[in-house]
Amino acid sequence: MAYKYKLPIGIEDFREIRTEGFYYVDKTGLIKDLLSNWGKVNLFTRPRRFGKSLNMSMLKYFFEPGGNRALFDNLEISRETEICEDYMGKFPVISVSLKGINAPSFRIAYDIAVRTISAEARKFQYLFNSDFLSENEKKDFQNLLSNDINEADLYSSLRVLSELLEKHHHSKVIILIDEYDVPLAKAYENDYYDDMVFLIRNLFDQALKTNSSLQFAVLTGCMRISKESIFTGLNNPKILSITDVRFDEYFGFTDQEVSELLEYYGLSSCHAAIKEWYDGYLFGNVEVYCPWDVINHCDVLRVNPKAQPENYWSNTSSNDAVRQFVRMSDNNALRREIERLVDGESITKEIHQEITYRDMYASIDNIWSVLFMTGYLTQKGERDGSRFSLAIPNREIHSIFTTQIMELFRENVRKDAERVNRFCEALKNGDEKSAEEQFSAYLRKTISIRDTFVQKERKENFYHGILLGILSVKDSWVVSSNEESGDGYSDILIEIEEEDRGIILEIKYAEKGNFDTACREALNQIEDMHYDEKFRDEGIENILKYGIACCKKRCKVKLG
Repeated sequence: MAYKYKLPIGIEDFREIRTEGFYYVDKTGLIKDLLSNWGKVNLFTRPRRFGKSLNMSMLKYFFEPGGNRALFDNLEISRETEICEDYMGKFPVISVSLKGINAPSFRIAYDIAVRTISAEARKFQYLFNSDFLSENEKKDFQNLLSNDINEADLYSSLRVLSELLEKHHHSKVIILIDEYDVPLAKAYENDYYDDMVFLIRNLFDQALKTNSSLQFAVLTGCMRISKESIFTGLNNPKILSITDVRFDEYFGFTDQEVSELLEYYGLSSCHAAIKEWYDGYLFGNVEVYCPWDVINHCDVLRVNPKAQPENYWSNTSSNDAVRQFVRMSDNNALRREIERLVDGESITKEIHQEITYRDMYASIDNIWSVLFMTGYLTQKGERDGSRFSLAIPNREIHSIFTTQIMELFRENVRKDAERVNRFCEALKNGDEKSAEEQFSAYLRKTISIRDTFVQKERKENFYHGILLGILSVKDSWVVSSNEESGDGYSDILIEIEEEDRGIILEIKYAEKGNFDTACREALNQIEDMHYDEKFRDEGIENILKYGIACCKKRCKVKLG
């Protein structure tokens, strides 16, 4: 078997990818476009997991001195000989990631910020031997290496470091700040938001505004924080969000890039499934896949070609925006809109692209904007000014919505013990009419999956999950799901030990509202597949068999 490049799961260092045998999707065209579409301060906002940090690493290695030319051999930028001659290796680069500034208090966050800056400064210790710096300037540099500097020195740290680097190299400095908004998100979560806003604003003001040593700066983040909050007084930063057609193909994988990757690993037959699960994000005019998901699933497929797509997004995110959104669904209008979204439809909304973390969840309108900017919703079709047609991008994100819907449903069920008992008593006593009434009441109250987005089998899974959520509250019942019984796997088996009784539930989706037909099909399946054998093998003869048909918010319960 021929050697194949490794898949770079979780690797954000460009040098490591290029020198340690990893597959690289070429995004170096970003360098040319960045220089051609000049901006003194450039802010790229994209959802997490779309390659921002890797691109920042790539920029660092291109511009900084140090003989990195070989890293770019045979890549797109290497064909731009004039750009390479004029810019490659010609600028000192300060590169800091604020991703690690995550702390329960401002004091700890401040200390982490100091250590983040001093760690970057330590990379330039050759400045101690510089013939171009005075002794006082070297003392200033020594101060930057300390883990115990005062607030004024922290605010000026990036500006001072860039001034020292310019004096030594006789060249202005490029500043790269990755994940600029993470400290703000964590500060909001832990109630020191105003203090962190003040810190970041002052740090940026000196590094990006009052800094004559700055060649240009690039920042990345997930959210586009209001200019009034962070970028006060900054001279026209160029904001390059997910709606901007400039640079639209450099974050995320295009369909062609995914096709080439799959072909390289002999996985082209998996293209349709990967597209259904991980494609669908519209950045500017380009539809892109989430790189994190594609790479992770390809890694699984190389070991198990029959592996089904799964949700890799949830492993790296709290999904708090979706959770907050779903929990507002006691508003009937919003509930209907969520149902339309999970049904594959689009909803037109006003989007506010500048927002603060303090205001994220202040209103339903703001949450629509947060969901859009963080990748849980994407643009479909043309926009009308600030009004966007929004939809769930793919199966993976759809599964996050449905998971949150089911979690909310289970929470509500646990709060309503009386209704649970009425439903369970009806099942136990063979009262199909009362069971149907109680289950219908649950369906009317929860967000439902309707007709067009998912196939029949997955619709049945939704109602299956609703029933399991109700039955899970009944601690004294032994409830099993999809357990082997007879000649197949029954949907739900219930054993009531103290009454020596078994209950079989088979759920069907009633296509076109044909409830009677679906109930008969379910009951016939119970008989044909001998689902009662498991109970009979255990000596249980008192067995109730139910066919349950569901469609939208209606159901029919039929006792066999």
